[in-house]
Amino acid sequence: MYEPPDYRRVSLWREVPRTQWDDYRWQLQHRLTEVTKLREVLHLTPEEEMAVTKKDGRFIMSIPPYWANLMDPDDPRCPIRMQAVPIAEEYHTSPNDFRDPLAEERDSPVPGLVHRYPDRVLLLATSVCAMYCRHCTRSRVVGTEAQFSRPQNLEAAYAYLRAHREVRDVLISGGDPLMLSDQRLDDILTHLRAIPHIEFIRIGTRTPVTLPYRVTDSLLAVLRKHTPIWMSLHFNHPKEITPDLQRAMGRLADNGIPLGCQTVLLKGINDDPAIMKQLMHELLKIRVRPYYIYQCDPVRGTAHFRTTIDTGIRIIEHLRGHTTGYAVPTYVVDAPGGGGKIPLSPDYVVAHTNGTYTFRNYAGRLYTYTEEPALERVPQTREPVWMLAD
Repeated sequence: MYEPPDYRRVSLWREVPRTQWDDYRWQLQHRLTEVTKLREVLHLTPEEEMAVTKKDGRFIMSIPPYWANLMDPDDPRCPIRMQAVPIAEEYHTSPNDFRDPLAEERDSPVPGLVHRYPDRVLLLATSVCAMYCRHCTRSRVVGTEAQFSRPQNLEAAYAYLRAHREVRDVLISGGDPLMLSDQRLDDILTHLRAIPHIEFIRIGTRTPVTLPYRVTDSLLAVLRKHTPIWMSLHFNHPKEITPDLQRAMGRLADNGIPLGCQTVLLKGINDDPAIMKQLMHELLKIRVRPYYIYQCDPVRGTAHFRTTIDTGIRIIEHLRGHTTGYAVPTYVVDAPGGGGKIPLSPDYVVAHTNGTYTFRNYAGRLYTYTEEPALERVPQTREPVWMLAD
């Protein structure tokens, strides 16, 4: 677990009492959005200075003080800093980049609702986040005036769901739904729970990671009211797990919220098997189940974050068999163009001949498994009871 330095070391926060620091509303009001404030926290590189000050419609910057305090002020390769501070590479274009790589807009029958899989939908409830991660898949709309949470959009989404009885699972995302007030979130959950065929509700959020003080008594009361609610969180590096974060996860888990993690594979941040293994272990210690490792989506301005597919497969190979299965997530590529999640894993089948398989295990040793030949089923007749009597 990472123990962050005292935030009062930074002149910007020297006079801030702990009661204010622990208030998520204060944190949101004092996010770092301009280069002048960022200079008081970090020694910026020329590339960072250029990217933060350049104004041409690129993805905005917004960093809560809590997260900024985790960043190394002197190291531009700090994994926390790399996720939050713009750099010049974001302005480089690649022919493999897309504005909407997952074709969500194509699969949106009403604004803010994505229906791709047969029995589940994605409900985009807001376009704002506590922090704008530089690898964001939805940077085309997140932090903009998309206004997914407008009443008319939500009403259209509820009407669509009521009419589509095949939908049993709703993932609420955005933006980040925990940026909504407790009352707004309660209202959305109430509407969804009123639809009889919706069985499973998930909240996709990174706010408890970037701003753990958002996990308040009031929020927990809303979540308990609508139980069961599952929460999909987003951790990318062990340094994100602090004592404050651990307390937030404990409160969620103690209130009956199952917690899972969706990690994005990011070059220079977590593309090392040892780092990823440490992250998975730290997650289990705070009762968060590793769920997915995502190949970084080919969204515009993120080419510098993307690794090779082989890198992800190698990481899974260094996890499978070398640690508990609970610490081994599924590595997936969310196929560009709206193909959905495609799981990838190392190939452990060495040969297959006439029903005999040769496998290699995690240590590279070979083992065989032979299937039983299919037996022809012979129809059986039951003798009349009177014929069995003596």
